[in-house]
Amino acid sequence: MQDKVRPTHRQRAAIVYVRQSTISQVRFHHESTERQYALRDRALEMGWPDQAVRVIDEDLGVSGSSTEGRTGFQSLVAEVSLGQVGAIFGLEVSRLARSSADWHRLLELCALFDTLIVDADGIYDLADFNDRLVLGLKGTMSEAELHLLRGRLLGGKLNKARKGELHAPLPVGFVFDAAGRIVLDPDEEVQGAIRTLFDAFHRTGTAFAVVQHFAKEGLRFPKRAYGGAWNGRLLWGPLTHGRVLGVLKNPAYAGTYVFGRYHYRRRLAPDGRLRSTQVSVPPEEWQVRLDGHHPGYITLEEFDAIQARLRQNRTNAVVSGAAREGSALLQGLIFCGECGRRMSVHYISNGKPSPHYECAHGRRDGIPGPHARSVSGRLLDEAVSRHVLAALTPEQFELVFKALTQLREDRATADRTWNLRLERAQYEADLSERQFELVDPENRLVARSLERRWDERLQELEALRNEYRAYTTQQTASAPPITHQQALDLAHDLPRLWNAPTTSIRDRKRILRLLVSDITVMRVPDRRESNIGIRWTGGRCDTITVTHPTLPYEKRRSSPETIELIRQLTAEHSDPEIVTILNDRGLLSPTGQPFTYSSVSWIRWRYHIPTPMSVPDEFLSVDQAAKHLGVSRGVIYDWILGNLLPATKLAPGRPWCISLDPETEARLRRRVAASGHLQPRDPERSLGGGAV
Repeated sequence: MQDKVRPTHRQRAAIVYVRQSTISQVRFHHESTERQYALRDRALEMGWPDQAVRVIDEDLGVSGSSTEGRTGFQSLVAEVSLGQVGAIFGLEVSRLARSSADWHRLLELCALFDTLIVDADGIYDLADFNDRLVLGLKGTMSEAELHLLRGRLLGGKLNKARKGELHAPLPVGFVFDAAGRIVLDPDEEVQGAIRTLFDAFHRTGTAFAVVQHFAKEGLRFPKRAYGGAWNGRLLWGPLTHGRVLGVLKNPAYAGTYVFGRYHYRRRLAPDGRLRSTQVSVPPEEWQVRLDGHHPGYITLEEFDAIQARLRQNRTNAVVSGAAREGSALLQGLIFCGECGRRMSVHYISNGKPSPHYECAHGRRDGIPGPHARSVSGRLLDEAVSRHVLAALTPEQFELVFKALTQLREDRATADRTWNLRLERAQYEADLSERQFELVDPENRLVARSLERRWDERLQELEALRNEYRAYTTQQTASAPPITHQQALDLAHDLPRLWNAPTTSIRDRKRILRLLVSDITVMRVPDRRESNIGIRWTGGRCDTITVTHPTLPYEKRRSSPETIELIRQLTAEHSDPEIVTILNDRGLLSPTGQPFTYSSVSWIRWRYHIPTPMSVPDEFLSVDQAAKHLGVSRGVIYDWILGNLLPATKLAPGRPWCISLDPETEARLRRRVAASGHLQPRDPERSLGGGAV
């Protein structure tokens, strides 16, 4: 086989390619790595000089399933493409590539640039068909081997998951017991924080509101560290929106064991590389789901209700969504009666933002025509509020009372959480004290360290007590205690509760969503009215009619009868004459004042009512005079303004009427002949000159 190695190969470089798939193989499988590095000695034995042999080991710990991240393999292919490599030394085919696409691409380049491939079995010349066939089969077997290994591993993993025995990092709030079973975290503060999260979501309905509740109450939320120096320890910090969604969407909190919630999807990045991204899998496609596998914080029914609520909270969904900020009371509930689609909310700021409900789907879909329909938000909100308050029966007041008593439960939950934090801080301070007392006083190196730690724990305890005192003072000042009778009286006065300044718009929205499923608005044609259809949660439907107020600009608009009268009078009368006729008939302008010349001129301009522009037969128009005298229109206007050409207007806004007698005509023609610039012009061109 040595005859395959020719002098032309030895004149180029010999590259020894070294690769291991994982870091653990690099750390613990030294024999395989040593065998790959020993290929350098084989290259020297085959006649390559020492300076011509190079080792590429940049891909140690990188998988060979693709070229992504394999900088060593990429540089190897680049040097082969430049014709600088005489032979490639590898322990086996799988070290060079586990992908048939990458492997056959390398074979094509080696055949094109006469590069040999040397492995433990022999020397291969890619120009020889038999050698190419053997290497092709080896590459296919290498890729198939990777597939089989992966299949075996995933099969064993799936089989263990089906029994609920596949251990993975647990979400916060769960731990493994001595027997390897999943149980609730014995830390009461951790349990209290998680239960507080679920209680807050049941009460508020949105993940963002849960974050606000924790921030307002000064509560912390735990997370468990995995890996590193903090492995297994609980870390406490502020609650974030992502953490809330992670807890709410995790079925483990309902006692369900799940395998296959996520999978990786490969996509082509803009830079041309393949990227793997994690995507969620729908619940019906989960590979393993074992309900009742371990204790949970909520029931399975509560978990399903939470998922349905999260889907409703999506702003791009068909459902109403959660009660959000903004003064629009019907946001998310109102639909257009013409197209059946949800109406959006936009605010017009005129000192104070004013909500409007708008349906503009036709314009967004590219359909020509005036599709946008806008209705005053305040008008609809007030009408629906009045109808809802009038329709409530005394039997429904108990719901309001339950909502009021929820405040006391929230404070009790927050107090329990604060007490657990104080208890933990007190325990850590006591523990530091006991450790300090047990140390040998003569061992000052340890005693000083324990004393400093004890002092730090005491400071943390005092700081936490101060925070708790400030919290209780704030809660007492902001919300004084309410007796049962006071709450009952307030519950039976729902209109006062609804209109109270302390009731936020968000609370009104939440109350309305408990009572109403959706609202449909339909404008009445040719009338300033809208029909509002209210569908209650029980299925009953009501219809109310609202009258739209007259807009300010409409109050200043003339009546259609007056506009039509002015249009008829303009054909025979001037503007001053029209003013006289209108006032004689006792007609008034929209402001209640008599008509004036300017008001009539404005109406003519606004409604495109032209004035008669014809000139009586006994007179000449400006154009006719310019054509007759052979000058431009501008010259005619100059002569009129300079009193050189007699002209008059029959009424303001009418054209000039020119009187041209023989004497005036002769005088003007002599003026044109004597002038150096007033020369006779082309009659056709003279019609376009001058300015009015």
